[in-house]
Amino acid sequence: LMADAGLIVIVSFISPFSAERRMARELMADGEFVEVYVDTPFEECARRDPKGLYARALNGEIKNFTGVDSPYEAPETPEVHLRTLGKSAEEMVDALEHWLNERDIAEDQYDSGGGI
Repeated sequence: LMADAGLIVIVSFISPFSAERRMARELMADGEFVEVYVDTPFEECARRDPKGLYARALNGEIKNFTGVDSPYEAPETPEVHLRTLGKSAEEMVDALEHWLNERDIAEDQYDSGGGI
């Protein structure tokens, strides 16, 4: 509904399988789905984990955890590929804003002061 109203909708999912991402893309009209691959090495995800879920999964306390005992199929052709290692959150936001601006998505459609 929000996309139909002309709004930019950002949804964050752990979508480990390409078939699931393809299905999500097919639900949207052409040009309305932009896959942003936030590419972070497993070790860095575990290091940043404030809830300790990675450690629990590695200890066998959590089953079917993506990247531990459940696979992750990296996107082959995402529209945006953000490689996070060694970069700040601000740099990632800047990269995404740059991508949006290159495609003439009006700046007044997002809050450039506080990020997207």
